Amino acid sequence: MIKIDGNSLTIENVIKVTRNHEKVKINPNAIDKITKSQKYVEKILNNNEVVYGINTGVGELANKLISKSEISQMQKNIIRSHSTGVGEAFSEEIVRGIILLRANALAKGYSGVRLKLIEMLLNLLNEDIYPHIPSQGSVGASGDLAPLAHLALVLIGEGECILKDKRIDSINVLRNNNLTPLELFPKEGLALINGTQIMTSIACKVIYDSEILLKNAQISAGMSLEALKGTSKAFDEKIHAIRPHKGQVRCAKNMREIIKNSEIIKSHVNCKKVQDAYTLRCIPQVYGAVLDTIEFAKKTVSVEINSATDNPLIFADENEVISGGNFHGEPIAFAMDYLGIAISEIGNISERTIDRMVNPHVSGLPPFLTKKSGLDSGMMIAQYTAAALVSENKVLAHPASVDSIPTSAGQEDHVSMGPIAARHCLDILKNAQNVIAIEMICATQGIDFQKYSPGIGVKLAHKFIRKNIKHLDDDRILYKDIEKLNKFIIDGTIVEKVEEKVKII
Repeated sequence: MIKIDGNSLTIENVIKVTRNHEKVKINPNAIDKITKSQKYVEKILNNNEVVYGINTGVGELANKLISKSEISQMQKNIIRSHSTGVGEAFSEEIVRGIILLRANALAKGYSGVRLKLIEMLLNLLNEDIYPHIPSQGSVGASGDLAPLAHLALVLIGEGECILKDKRIDSINVLRNNNLTPLELFPKEGLALINGTQIMTSIACKVIYDSEILLKNAQISAGMSLEALKGTSKAFDEKIHAIRPHKGQVRCAKNMREIIKNSEIIKSHVNCKKVQDAYTLRCIPQVYGAVLDTIEFAKKTVSVEINSATDNPLIFADENEVISGGNFHGEPIAFAMDYLGIAISEIGNISERTIDRMVNPHVSGLPPFLTKKSGLDSGMMIAQYTAAALVSENKVLAHPASVDSIPTSAGQEDHVSMGPIAARHCLDILKNAQNVIAIEMICATQGIDFQKYSPGIGVKLAHKFIRKNIKHLDDDRILYKDIEKLNKFIIDGTIVEKVEEKVKII
């Protein structure tokens, strides 16, 4: 059971809820602050004060006063009018993250909503209700308005949910789960849609999975090093101690452990080859920089998931309401653009390594990793696929955050485009996972041609892959092999096998 209070949620908690469907409830220590905040909204109305979003219109319409009798309708109208999302629906995993993160932000106690509303959000999670939320339509300020409005629709019995891959009316889903649609109180409609939870949910997924991918990439790099009979000298601790970037030092240590006790490397210690190509020699420098970037993104997102991101914010203890810009997604936009660039580099270096393995002019291996080259094409076209994915990533890695198109008649004149950065980062991740799968297949094939035994970590990975994917003796359909190995990369199975004897830090 995960308990939320707006202050202590972790990315790992998010993954437990989104993937493992762990139940969620509000921590009792958060209830008093939630209640105080909501009572202060009532006080504002009773005193006939004019406060943005409570008894005024929103955006450019902030100067339009709303009468008490129309406030509830206005909150409902906000949700309906903002439900303009288009495109493919977000996956159930990402939607569950969106719901959890919005509930956690509201539980922080600065949004002026009722406890009942937050509990309704948690009901969606705990009853496995999957709202239909289109993935396009948010510019990332003022919050992820359009997609979050599609979530809010479900709470009031409108909009749609997804059940068995079909879109059905939300009211029917709520009834089937004995849930009653909410009548919205002042500020609640605005509080539901004003936040960064779309981009941040995607960010949680990308960060968690990129950590797993990078471990796989280091294993794959070790396998390729052995297949190409590279040297271990470039990973010497002394080199990295005098350029002590944390990620570089960690990655170099990982590489030493993965190839430890390699008979292949020992067999050519005194060969005439002076040094390896950059794809092999600079693994710690490149993957280490990726590791540092993941850590940066993780730090940023860890702050965001425990932040109040709507507007205005209610400071009940100080008897104050403040309009600000916590809904602006720039921190997440920057983090996702930066991480997307870093993950692209995983694919870049991996594809170049694949090319070296299939190229007989530099590999020392059979052409395209097949003994029957000419009759067979071997791994030739697998490299083409990797090249296509890497090229696509170069386009996707263009920063979304450098763009801004004003909205709301110029009132919202600078926006983050954070959701676009996050979606691109997710697509980059998926492409890079497939590239690493192709590298592992090629490296496993290359190791098969070596007469000596590889290092500890490489041996474990090689053994597992060969247990599931047979050696390529004759040309066969390869996409099934790529799909199978990609699954093992995504779910961390290969990392788990290697970490039975080698800890990757």
